[in-house]
Amino acid sequence: MNGKTVLVLGASGGIGGEVARQLRDAGWTVKALKRGLGAEQEMRDGLLWLRGDALVAADVAHAAQGCNAIVHAVNPPGYRDWDRLVLPMLENSIAAAHAEGATLVLPGTVYNFGPDTFGAPLREDAPQRPVTRKGAIRVEMEARLRAASEHGLQVIVVRAGDFFGPQMGNSWFSQGVIQPGKPVTRISNPADAGVGHQWAYLPDVAQTMVELLARRTTLPAFAPFHMAGHWDATGREMAEAIQRVAARHGRTPRIGALPWWLLNLASLFVTTFKEMREMRYLWRQPVRMDNARLVATLGREPHTPLDEAVETALRGLGCVPDADTIFLASAER
Repeated sequence: MNGKTVLVLGASGGIGGEVARQLRDAGWTVKALKRGLGAEQEMRDGLLWLRGDALVAADVAHAAQGCNAIVHAVNPPGYRDWDRLVLPMLENSIAAAHAEGATLVLPGTVYNFGPDTFGAPLREDAPQRPVTRKGAIRVEMEARLRAASEHGLQVIVVRAGDFFGPQMGNSWFSQGVIQPGKPVTRISNPADAGVGHQWAYLPDVAQTMVELLARRTTLPAFAPFHMAGHWDATGREMAEAIQRVAARHGRTPRIGALPWWLLNLASLFVTTFKEMREMRYLWRQPVRMDNARLVATLGREPHTPLDEAVETALRGLGCVPDADTIFLASAER
């Protein structure tokens, strides 16, 4: 191995896939697990895919052999059995990272924090008093990582706001605000009027992780960082950016309030909607994170302008034509 070999768990998903591609482009040898792979392994898109399951300790240990880092970006699909499966998957990653002396990287969230800490920008050491089941599990995940760091494991945690980007996945952007695969005709805004909200563009989050990994030898054993991302001060700026981008492609969608009553009803039958409903408190109070530690470490935070990020996200989700389609349409005329 070349000293820059990484296992990305969750490389088929949004943040995991983005991190895997950026690590590949930064010169890392990237390995990824995939259930149901036809062969024991295959090379695709510059990634070495290995047949295996993040819930099987032996599969993770085998895939992690020779790795300098493990990115733990895996979640059960559709949030099914999230409370039962998340911690065992993390324990498998911790064990594999210990065995290889690898740095373990976790994409974090604001779920760890309860409303009692929302009065000022959140620092990394803010008290973690979650009010949801998912938040409590997030706190336990980080507690286990911190405990492991006291026994020789190096851990990097990057906490960010609600993810959005060109990949499908469990996100408010692709499952609550717009409808993937179709032109944007309506934008559902989950925020209460005037309530600020923090968003995180997936490629920026991935780039942050790549750059922190490049500096891993200079970081403490347990190194949490907060990203500022895109701060939506009014609670409408993201919706308005989507509206502007859609208008450039021929239609101006209407912005309306998310029908929470409908989400509440659907949550009786769809696990993902149940998980989304649980996080409603994050749309009723402004939640903003302080990125001073990250800026002090990297010199700046990777940041794509909002309209550019939204354009790329909508294109990737099939909501606006991609550049090749536009070029061909112009040529035919």
